[in-house]
Amino acid sequence: MEENVWSAEDTTPSAIEAALRELLSEQHLRGRAYAPARVLNLIVVVDREWKGEIENRLERVGRYHPSRTILCAVEPGRGAIDAWVTMRVEGDPRPGELALCRERIVLDLGEHQLERLDTVVDALVVPDIATLVWSPHGHPEAIDAVRRLAQVVLVDSVNEPDPRAAVGRARDLSGDAYVVDLAWLRSTPWRERVAATFDPSPWREELGRISSVTVRHHPPSQVAGLLFFGWLCSRLGWRPGALVGRNGSLAGKASGRRGDVGLALEPDERMSVPGLAGITVETASGMSIALDRGPGGLRARRVTRKGQESAWTVLGASRGEAGILGEGIRQALLRDPAYRPALACAEAMLG
Repeated sequence: MEENVWSAEDTTPSAIEAALRELLSEQHLRGRAYAPARVLNLIVVVDREWKGEIENRLERVGRYHPSRTILCAVEPGRGAIDAWVTMRVEGDPRPGELALCRERIVLDLGEHQLERLDTVVDALVVPDIATLVWSPHGHPEAIDAVRRLAQVVLVDSVNEPDPRAAVGRARDLSGDAYVVDLAWLRSTPWRERVAATFDPSPWREELGRISSVTVRHHPPSQVAGLLFFGWLCSRLGWRPGALVGRNGSLAGKASGRRGDVGLALEPDERMSVPGLAGITVETASGMSIALDRGPGGLRARRVTRKGQESAWTVLGASRGEAGILGEGIRQALLRDPAYRPALACAEAMLG
């Protein structure tokens, strides 16, 4: 792997854009046929003290690396913009061979520049390809500033202490951009397993008999459970009712075609990572399915209405946080039609 680097202090966006063109031109003059990847722009806004941690997370996303990454490191009190440009070539091409290269731009800038961040990054995004923006440390003003440039916004709703605010913000962003929510992606294996359980013909009729659903979650990840409930409501045609706080949990009902369905969200203090810890679905006929996080995957247990019990492990169901971020970047080029209806139902449950 080969890297070419340019850096400057107290620079401008136009100088950075010129440096990108010059780096590529220099390689061609040396007989290196570099083809810049042109699939996705990624704008990341981070607190400067955590810049290294975010860079490490981005390195671990595997094959879902964006084509051009613009990482804006925010430092209180800073006035000028310092920049580092890296052009990284994949593999070890021989002279004259075509090689794919990815570009990373790191900007050190001040808080006062966030409200006009679009004027800083406008010259740096590659035109005519999708642009994804992510701000893991907050800074909503930066996201709002670049909304005219970005078609996709990456959020993690569990980072917002107030689930109502998290859901409201995601709904607002979805008005003019496609929202990819890491809280939603963490529930993907759970949603897949629940759907697969009821997919065989002998079990399909039990969908209409669901009487209660309990979701256990990492304490700050309540919104992930709300989105799971929203998914059930939107897919099964349940009318969501308000959830009420009770001893640190949320509980309420949804109205199904055959009657009410009890819903309960319970924090699991033993859970040390974001996301869901377990799900139990019960039906009026006496069938139940339980999924719990365990070593190597999800532990599943099913009890039929005749009392027959079976248990198994769903291997590899968890992607880990690096895998979740990689999937989030991949989703920028896809569209999940289930998220927005689930989000609307989750918002209705919060009143």
